[in-house]
Amino acid sequence: MSDITIIDYGVGNIASIANMLKKAGHRAVLSGDHDEIRSARKLILPGVGSFDHAAARLHATGIDDLVRERAAAGVPILGVCLGMQLLLDGSDEGELSGLGLIPGRSTRFPPEVDGARLRVPHMGWNTVRRTSGTALPHVVTGDRFYFVHSYRVQPDDDAHVAATTRHGVEFASMIHRENVVGVQFHPEKSHRYGLRLLSDFAEEA
Repeated sequence: MSDITIIDYGVGNIASIANMLKKAGHRAVLSGDHDEIRSARKLILPGVGSFDHAAARLHATGIDDLVRERAAAGVPILGVCLGMQLLLDGSDEGELSGLGLIPGRSTRFPPEVDGARLRVPHMGWNTVRRTSGTALPHVVTGDRFYFVHSYRVQPDDDAHVAATTRHGVEFASMIHRENVVGVQFHPEKSHRYGLRLLSDFAEEA
């Protein structure tokens, strides 16, 4: 049984996540093999690009059903960036369904806020505000992470929001439901804050 498997379904720069975990002293396997994913103690679902492309890749490889299966079995799962958005039911960016592990959808940032044009995508460093202490507890208010995204997740239940960030509007930057966690930012690009987050995920019981 591998410790952590980073799911390789052809979407995202997964090697950078593995390198950050290695720096934190944790071994991760990069794999799209069903047996490898099924035997992993923990899973990371990465993703960059468009929602429908990523959702189609998950479906074409059969990894979507496998991730749902492992989530139902209680395996800790971390969705990163687009991988976080895939945890929800769907996105206004496309027409395909997400994994449905956390009820909600992703919506595009508004073009303007209070009469001022909002820069989209939201790109660069920003801070998080902690709203719940049940997921990745060492991520605290004031921690800074690197973001690149044009869509924001909106869980149906506010209880599933673990942290928020402001970019024109307040949006969920970390979500959770039982053993499933998602982060909108890139921990692999977030230096010591990302290193601490990935260590937190790797070391949780």
